[in-house]
Amino acid sequence: MRKTFAVLAALFIALFAYAPSAQAASPHFKNGGTPVCQVTTSGGTSSTSCTGSLAGLGNGDVVINTTLSGTAVYQCQNQGGNIAPGQNKVLVGPTTTPTTIPGGDIKNGNLTYTALGSLTAPSTVSATAAGCPNSNWTGVNPVLTVTSITETISQGGVLLFTCSASNPNGLSGTVALTC
Repeated sequence: MRKTFAVLAALFIALFAYAPSAQAASPHFKNGGTPVCQVTTSGGTSSTSCTGSLAGLGNGDVVINTTLSGTAVYQCQNQGGNIAPGQNKVLVGPTTTPTTIPGGDIKNGNLTYTALGSLTAPSTVSATAAGCPNSNWTGVNPVLTVTSITETISQGGVLLFTCSASNPNGLSGTVALTC
């Protein structure tokens, strides 16, 4: 009887020791949603605030990287101060802003977050970059347009989501990302 009990106990321990561990985390956006970003641009500067609500998270820190890209159009200014419109769109970015949310802020696997990003065009560019008539001109007074937003969400070094939106004509106001 003792021998049978010892064998059964050994089998029971072995079963649990070698069984794959179940993962409680099954991350997803609440109510089938996705992140939504608010894009605000003024002249050569743009700020973006993205929000989302996640469920099914584990207890580790969540890292959200918000990456913005865009284009700027400049006016051409000569040495006499005269202004003429530029001709070229100048690429700006990408820039990435990380947001780290401590695992302690996750409550019962749920997290509502806000992640910020910004993009700034250089205040001046070369005449060639701006599409000015010749090298006696300089590109000034940028008008920035955000053309791409990408948000990656990771927990414990594991990539959970990559969400993005892009439009070569520009993103402004409220923008829903696709994951």
